[in-house]
Amino acid sequence: MTQPVRPFIITHRSIFSLSVPMTLAYLTTPLLGLVDTAVVGRLGEASLIGGLAVGAILIDIIFTTFNFLRSGTTGLTAQALGQGDKVEIQAIFIRALIIAIIGGLVLAMFSPLLLAFGLYLMAPGDEVTLAAQYYVLIRIVGAPLALANYAILGWLVGLGKARTGLLLQLTLNGSNIALSISLGLYLEFGIQGVAIATVISELCALLLGLYICYRLLDRNTRPSRTQLLDRDALWRFANLNVDIMLRSFALLFAFAFFTTKSAHFGELTLAANAVLMNFFMIASYFLDGLAIAAEQIVGRAIGANYRAGFMRGLGLTFAWNTFMAMLLSIVFWLFGIDLIRLITTLEPVQAEATQYLLLAAILPLSGVLAFQMDGVFIGATWSRDMSLMMLVSLGAYLIAYWLLQDMANTGLWLALHIFLLMRGVTLLARLPGRVRRTFG
Repeated sequence: MTQPVRPFIITHRSIFSLSVPMTLAYLTTPLLGLVDTAVVGRLGEASLIGGLAVGAILIDIIFTTFNFLRSGTTGLTAQALGQGDKVEIQAIFIRALIIAIIGGLVLAMFSPLLLAFGLYLMAPGDEVTLAAQYYVLIRIVGAPLALANYAILGWLVGLGKARTGLLLQLTLNGSNIALSISLGLYLEFGIQGVAIATVISELCALLLGLYICYRLLDRNTRPSRTQLLDRDALWRFANLNVDIMLRSFALLFAFAFFTTKSAHFGELTLAANAVLMNFFMIASYFLDGLAIAAEQIVGRAIGANYRAGFMRGLGLTFAWNTFMAMLLSIVFWLFGIDLIRLITTLEPVQAEATQYLLLAAILPLSGVLAFQMDGVFIGATWSRDMSLMMLVSLGAYLIAYWLLQDMANTGLWLALHIFLLMRGVTLLARLPGRVRRTFG
């Protein structure tokens, strides 16, 4: 039987009601990192700053494994919303929470092994290692809380409640900043205090999130145990998760490769490239916000069998994403030298970074289609295409660098541009066929 069409309104305002709150939420994250570094930096030991940096990297890598709890839950929830299936909306929420808690407990259980392996690969000094151990082992205790917050945020965004998602992120990062200063500096708990502050703030955000979600649940329609444990639904969620994990690790490898090759060109080039990559990090916050708008609208349109809504959502989000990418590239080009000087006071690094400013400034333009297509394919839950095309793009990246390596750092930057372009173009090539199979 043909699924009925359930139209809904898509406007510029609806796009910004999704993208602006999530962009603001993402922008609070680097502020938190800056405060944590400033707190530890005032403790008077360089090893503690190094320990925080190493520990934060290890935690980010470990938690990235479960990033699907945000993005996968968004796509599935948006589709259930489009179908008007209130029972499945609740079932997705509960399944995601169960997976988050189990995953967090598993991470906590194996944290000593994960920490030992990570420190072995990074090989920091003894004092840095000790500081990193304190930080990671405390943070990992809060893994079930952190992963549950991923699931809650994904569910809320899938429902189109981006402002509520912003409230939770502000609660998380705002309380974290206040507690880091209080525990780490004033109560003199040091790096342990910074880690404890994060765990407490994750608990605060989780409690608020659970309360908000409980208020949103329709208490007249409860999923049964059979529905919660539905084999097809669980299998779909598992496949989605594996594909998103594969995509995330490939992306991490691509940027780790860029850093590793930068180091081969010397400390000066490594430092300059690290400074310039901040431009891309800033751009990603804005482009990710619009990509999340695409996730929710596309997912809901597929659930509603609303092809016209899918195409309108695709067109509007791409237009605004392209405009944002152009604006960011212009800003980076016009004010790039000032930004470089703001990030570093070392004149040799400033001079080296200025040589590659144009290549860094146009990264948003090279990456805009990749961000857009990621949002579309996550919202549509076409995750297998996304992971496969990521691997194809990664292969093109490595081949491009091999062909361009005689150009040294310029060749590395060009290879990175090719990687970003390939990610967008390959997914775009898959889009027409996917649309035909989905809507007929």
